[in-house]
Amino acid sequence: MLTIFSAPKAFDEEFERIQRNALGSWRALGDELEIVLIGDEAGVAEAAATIHAIHMPGVKSNEWGTPLVNDLFRIGSEVASGEWLAYVNADIVLLRDFLESLQALRDFPRPALVIGRRWDLDFRECIEFSDPAWESRVAALVRAQGVLHHPAGMDYFLFRRGAWEEIPPFALGRTMWDNWLVYSARARGIAVVDATRSILAVHQNHGYGPQVRAYDWVWNGPEAKRNLELAGGLDHYFTNEDATHYLQGGNVRLALDWEHLSRRCARLWILWPPAAALRDFYGRTSKLIYATRVRIARWRGRI
Repeated sequence: MLTIFSAPKAFDEEFERIQRNALGSWRALGDELEIVLIGDEAGVAEAAATIHAIHMPGVKSNEWGTPLVNDLFRIGSEVASGEWLAYVNADIVLLRDFLESLQALRDFPRPALVIGRRWDLDFRECIEFSDPAWESRVAALVRAQGVLHHPAGMDYFLFRRGAWEEIPPFALGRTMWDNWLVYSARARGIAVVDATRSILAVHQNHGYGPQVRAYDWVWNGPEAKRNLELAGGLDHYFTNEDATHYLQGGNVRLALDWEHLSRRCARLWILWPPAAALRDFYGRTSKLIYATRVRIARWRGRI
């Protein structure tokens, strides 16, 4: 069994529509799917009852009232009935390919963390889940109008129980907490699988609402600065580009293209501290390799 857990915002203004679309899409994946909604925000308990989800109030928050990531993951892990868990942001519409991707990972021999880039979409409708064609219509709209988000944007984390023994008390929805999860997995030898090619995760574009004083608060406010400190600094800013594998066509494959391999070399001194002495050597060598590749490309172009 898969357990999806999340901490929705208050169900007011545009988040009423956005979150009901997202949660409805999760339930549409099947009645056997376990959903856990965490928090005391207005409307969360009612939304949980509507989609037959488990409601867990009482999540720990910081002095600004922002839920703490470590407590969210603790609650999700304690409540979950099965081996696989997924934290998903409550504005993400999931399609059937999410569960299909999980099937491809069940026989993967290593511990794995599955992440992926989202598709940003200006979506103002209320999805009618009674319509059997709702999923195909959303997918077609994404293909026509959606924008693939920057690799740093990660809105779902699919993992086996016990992937993290301890997570710092990050503020949810501020910077660095998601990047640290990827760094932590890589640092402990867990395979990080980029499922962007297989999972169409649909992000419904929105503002930041009355819960946040301003956009700048999210990225530069005191909570963001604390998250950065808890994460250990920008060296631990890992993204989808730091994946070791990718999921495509129902198969997990090693990411062996030039971009991923060069990224791994650049990260080696972070993940393996003795390699710090080689960092300057790598910088000089990578520049030489790049210049050589450019010369070869130009030479081939003249043939």
